[in-house]
Amino acid sequence: MLKDKIAEMLEPLLENGLFFVVDLQVNVLKTRINITILVDSDEGIKIEECAKISRKLANGIEAQELIPTAYNLEVSSPGIDQPLVLTRQYIKNIDRTLKVQFKDGAEKVGVLQEVKEDGIILLEEPKKKPKKGEVIEPEFISFLNIEKAKVQISFK
Repeated sequence: MLKDKIAEMLEPLLENGLFFVVDLQVNVLKTRINITILVDSDEGIKIEECAKISRKLANGIEAQELIPTAYNLEVSSPGIDQPLVLTRQYIKNIDRTLKVQFKDGAEKVGVLQEVKEDGIILLEEPKKKPKKGEVIEPEFISFLNIEKAKVQISFK
């Protein structure tokens, strides 16, 4: 399968785990193939690094004659509007505000305090000002219950 071959070619370009693949999409259209790869690292990824990976991958695709027709190759970082997918992405965003949507449709907004093997610890932002002496406790949320989680940008 083409997607598997591209993933295999991509692996050595990730500099021994410095970079990681968040998403890999291969869409076969009538006139061309669109390949979209989202790559990140624990410190973030620069445009130059994405371009370098893209060039090396394109050279490999051409050398192996993997795609005989026209194709588009896009390698970029996941935008801030992309939901978190991998544990490494959650870890990278500790102390940032997340909006978590649950599989049952409920939502919570709070500060990501910790990432565990099976979930996250979130300190929910209260919807109204807490009463005097009221303490809001951080809450464990299992990855199994999360539909999607996105980092919230604050302009304060």
